[in-house]
Amino acid sequence: MKKRLLLSTAGLVIASAVAINAWADRDDDDRDDDHGSYAIGLWGDLPYSDLQAQVGVPNLIADMNSQKLAFTVQDGDLKAGNGTPGSVTPTICSDALYVQALGFFNALHAPAMLTPGDNDWTDCDRPSNGGFNSRERLDHERQVFFSTPFSLGQKRMRQEVQTTPLCLGVSGPVPCVENRRWTHRGVTYVTLNIQGSCNNLCDTAPDPTEFTARNQANIAWMRDAFLDAKGRGSAAIMIVAQADPGWDLSDVTRAPLRDPKTLAETDGQPDGFQEFLGALRDEVIAFRKPVAYVHGDSHYFRVDKPFQDSLGRRLENFTRVETFGDNQGNGNNDVNWLKVQVDPRSREVFTYQTQIVPGNRTAVPAP
Repeated sequence: MKKRLLLSTAGLVIASAVAINAWADRDDDDRDDDHGSYAIGLWGDLPYSDLQAQVGVPNLIADMNSQKLAFTVQDGDLKAGNGTPGSVTPTICSDALYVQALGFFNALHAPAMLTPGDNDWTDCDRPSNGGFNSRERLDHERQVFFSTPFSLGQKRMRQEVQTTPLCLGVSGPVPCVENRRWTHRGVTYVTLNIQGSCNNLCDTAPDPTEFTARNQANIAWMRDAFLDAKGRGSAAIMIVAQADPGWDLSDVTRAPLRDPKTLAETDGQPDGFQEFLGALRDEVIAFRKPVAYVHGDSHYFRVDKPFQDSLGRRLENFTRVETFGDNQGNGNNDVNWLKVQVDPRSREVFTYQTQIVPGNRTAVPAP
C-alpha cells in the first residue's frame, strides 16, 4: 500500500511537471480578443531601501498584477550601489539579496524577465557590498535566475538562450545564459548583459578580460537577434539592457558624454560601449523598422531619440526608453513602472504609458 502510494505521488509530480511545461510552451497569440495588440511592463533599479523593498516594490508588483500584461522585464539593479548598515532587507551582495529578488519576480502573475545590473555583480567587489568576487556573483545570478530556458513569474515563457560559452565566469568560459531572446506576436525582444560602471572597465576592480569576452558575446547576440527578426518578418525589436551608455554630448549629469557621430566617449573615462554602439547603429539602420532600446542605470524616466548616424542625422526608427528608478530622498517617489502597448500592425508598434503606483505617491498623495 505504501509502495503504491509512493508511485502515485511520483506520477503526480511528473504529470504536474509536464503540465507546467506544456503551459509554459503554449502560444497564446490566437487566444485573445485584441487582434494581436498587447501590453508589457518595464521596471528596474529597485529596491534601494527598506521602504522600497517592504512597501514600494510590493505595491508596484500588485499594480502590475492588476493589469493584463503579456510579460514584464526588469532592466537590472536589485539593490543600491553600496550596502547600508542597519538595513532590514539585504543591501550587500549576499545570497539573501538574490533570494529576495527571486521572490519579487515569482510574485508576478505574468512571465517575468530580467537582465543583471552592475549593483548585482560588477560592483559587488566594493568593500561596502561585502567584497565579493564579481565574476562569482554573476555566476551565482546565472544559477539563481537563468538556470532554465524559461522566464520567472507565476506563468512562464520559453526563451532562446545564448548557450555558446563566450562569457567568463570565476573558473573560465561559461555560456552567457543571461542573454535571451523571444518573439511575441510578431515582435522580437532581446536582453543583453551591458553594465554601468563603464561596463566593468572602471570602479573598484576593473576586469577588462571579462569585459572583452562579454562585449563580443553581446554584439554577436544582438546581431543574431536582428537576423532572426528579419527572418521572421518581425514588426519591431525591443532590446533591454542595464547601462545608460550615453548617446551624445547633452547629458553630462546622468550618462557618459559621447560624440554622436563617432560614438567615441569624450569625458576621459574608459569606454565600455563604443564598439557595441557602432554595431547597434549599423543594425538599426539596416533594419529600418522600429527599434526600442530599454535601459535603467541613471534613474531618470524618459523616452527620446538620441541616436544619430555618422553624419549627425537622427535615427528616426530608434527610441531610447529609460525606466523609473530609485529616488530614496523621496521615499517611494519614482517606484513606478512603464506600460508599453504593443501593436505590430501600427506604424510605430510601441506606445508608452507611465504607471504611477497609487500607493507609492509621495509628493502628491493619490485622490
